[in-house]
Amino acid sequence: MYLQRIGNRGIGLGTLFERGAARHPDNQLVLDHDLDVAPELGRRIPIGTVSDLVADLASRLWAVGARPGIRITVFKSDSFDITLLACAIARIGAVPMLLSPTLNGPTVLELMHRAQAPFLLTDEAKLAELTDSVFDLPVRVLLTSGQHGSATTLRSLAGSRRVDPVPVFPDEPTLITHTSGTTGTPKLAVHTSRTLQARYRPQAAAVSPLLRKGETIAIHVSFVHSRLFTALAISLLRGFRMLVMVDGGIEHAAQLFTEFQPSVIEAHPNSFMAWEEMARDPRRPLARVKLFSSTFDAIHPRTVRRLLESTRRRAPLFGQLYGQSEIGPAVVRAFTRRHAEAADGRCVGMPFPGMTGVRVVSRNGLPPSPSNPGYIEVRSDGRVKTYLGEDERFQRQVSPGGWWRMGDVGYRTKLGCVHLLDREVDLIEGFGSTLAVEDALFSRLDDLVEVVIVAGPSGAAVPVVSLVEGRSLDLQKWKQATADLPPMADPVQWRLEDLPHTATVKVKRLELGRMLTARGG
Repeated sequence: MYLQRIGNRGIGLGTLFERGAARHPDNQLVLDHDLDVAPELGRRIPIGTVSDLVADLASRLWAVGARPGIRITVFKSDSFDITLLACAIARIGAVPMLLSPTLNGPTVLELMHRAQAPFLLTDEAKLAELTDSVFDLPVRVLLTSGQHGSATTLRSLAGSRRVDPVPVFPDEPTLITHTSGTTGTPKLAVHTSRTLQARYRPQAAAVSPLLRKGETIAIHVSFVHSRLFTALAISLLRGFRMLVMVDGGIEHAAQLFTEFQPSVIEAHPNSFMAWEEMARDPRRPLARVKLFSSTFDAIHPRTVRRLLESTRRRAPLFGQLYGQSEIGPAVVRAFTRRHAEAADGRCVGMPFPGMTGVRVVSRNGLPPSPSNPGYIEVRSDGRVKTYLGEDERFQRQVSPGGWWRMGDVGYRTKLGCVHLLDREVDLIEGFGSTLAVEDALFSRLDDLVEVVIVAGPSGAAVPVVSLVEGRSLDLQKWKQATADLPPMADPVQWRLEDLPHTATVKVKRLELGRMLTARGG
């Protein structure tokens, strides 16, 4: 059953670090990079010091005229500064709008125009990408690092008089993030303190019993994604040390995991796929992991199996969350070593009892089934308030009763398990589930690091593959692996870095299809 707002007073984004420091003053933030706004703090920072930095940044913003209710755009180079600035903005009652550093300049300018935010927090490098046209907007530019003659540097505001936190009603906007952009120009999702708390609650209930105070949670999640803030709240309020990474390169990550021996690793599915090779690393960087937590998407069974085999824990888990930026985590599934080998990668799990509801609605009047998938819809009090400037578009995805159309198709088993087969826009008529075929290919071809099946110029299914660096596709092995799969065009091999990715490392399938057409297949 789905229940609304059980004990939900809001997450309190602006005071997260302050409350965390009060509860667990000996806790620590570990970074793999220097903070642009305070490089002198180093990479191992007491939580109390981080809390003081957030309060200081909030006071600097207040000093230049930022006030409760206004929107402040954050578009800067990838760093945990993004998160700290968001908390500082929320601390004075303003609303941070977080834009991924991977977005191009014209898209950022379009989103800024939509938001009508009077302040832009950026750095010299990102400001250059926007060109001087940004100064044509009614926006005051604040630089976190570097200099520009028309901008104010945050460093020049050091020593500003401290201001107290500004309380915000739980149902008022507290954060704006953008969608992943896999289907066009990103939409701006408006979160409230209450919707973020609703997302935090089920995740904290799942993670907290597995850990003891002081154990380490490693986090490699996009700094502009709402998921980071719920992961942050779990670590801060429960006293778990945080290892926050900007670099997901396998050698870099392996070194950090070897040194800090995390008990939980939170990352996007594509990051886990890239880290499969750690299972063979003699340093055993994943030896102490109790839980691998994969955010918002189904993951290939091969990846689950390899990672679970890499830890020395007696009963490790791989937790898979299926959800969306607009709704938060809706469905959960846990894999064990025993079940990973034969796991169906299309089974994404069950709703959180009492917190989320899921249904599958027919597309054509016939019951949803594996051969006739229906629309997946979710109900949760973690759903965002609206799309900024596009409420009509937002409302088109809401059905009577508050059901949110996910944009995916699938079905439910008799036991209620949700099976995700494809995105609506990625369906290739007559082919079946592209995701299921990709799962099968991953399980049969060890050299694959990515495979994406898209509709080619003629409408036929075209597999685009990326392999371990330095290797080429063995066409004989490919023919053997695909013998019992739906007919496909010949595979196209691309380098992983040449595939178009979102801020959360998803492949932009529609854009990939357009790129294939432009290249002639």
